[in-house]
Amino acid sequence: MNYEKFKEQVLRKTGINLSSYKERQMKRRIESLIKRCNFDNYQDYFNAITKDDVLYNDFINYLTINVSEFYRNPTQWQVLKSDVIPYLLENNGKRKLKVWSAACSTGEEPYSLVMALSEFFNLREIEVIATDIDKEVLNKASIGIYSPKSIEHTPDKFKKKYFTKTGNSYKISEEIKNCVKFRSHDLLKDIYPKDCDLIICRNVLIYFTEEAKEKIYINFNSSLKSNGVLFVGSTEQIILPHRYNFKAMKTFFYKKVN
Repeated sequence: MNYEKFKEQVLRKTGINLSSYKERQMKRRIESLIKRCNFDNYQDYFNAITKDDVLYNDFINYLTINVSEFYRNPTQWQVLKSDVIPYLLENNGKRKLKVWSAACSTGEEPYSLVMALSEFFNLREIEVIATDIDKEVLNKASIGIYSPKSIEHTPDKFKKKYFTKTGNSYKISEEIKNCVKFRSHDLLKDIYPKDCDLIICRNVLIYFTEEAKEKIYINFNSSLKSNGVLFVGSTEQIILPHRYNFKAMKTFFYKKVN
């Protein structure tokens, strides 16, 4: 079995289309994983993941590249607080905002969003939709236990207020967790939430092909309300954003153009 055949088999079994990811990067990652698991080729490895649930779950986790932390790139979160959220409130009549954290991984970003919004709203008024293709990371996000490194950029006032130390880890409070609704979602094939004021999708699209990214940007635009904002990662500035009916608002923030 060569890589092309492996991609076909993975698509049939998991619904994940590896052709939408940058081939050189993804192929290198998978071959590294196959060697690490002591298999000699794609065929033997694929046969194993169809029979072993632990291997299969490890494969899905590895594919979906789950690396996150609270308040990742803190200066961008400061821009969100000082410029973007006030802009959205002004355009929304200061009503409740509809916020979507796409490809949310283990929950650090949607929980960070809740804390950022708590400076403008009562927690009972906040709801963040958080989605990911990987159901196992969504389970971890729902549990809400994190390493000290994960929370190191979190503002001290939120660390004290919303985290409890348990052994060598930190558990996020139930009042923050209650503001986030986790669900499974594939950016390449599932229906997107509608009428969002803010979408955050960071450090994920760098792994997709240009064709897949274009499709996702168009879908994000359709998912946003008039004057809604897309917040992307530090290596994901959109080239020619007007092609997707976006306009740069601040670095890494793009406003929907009507």
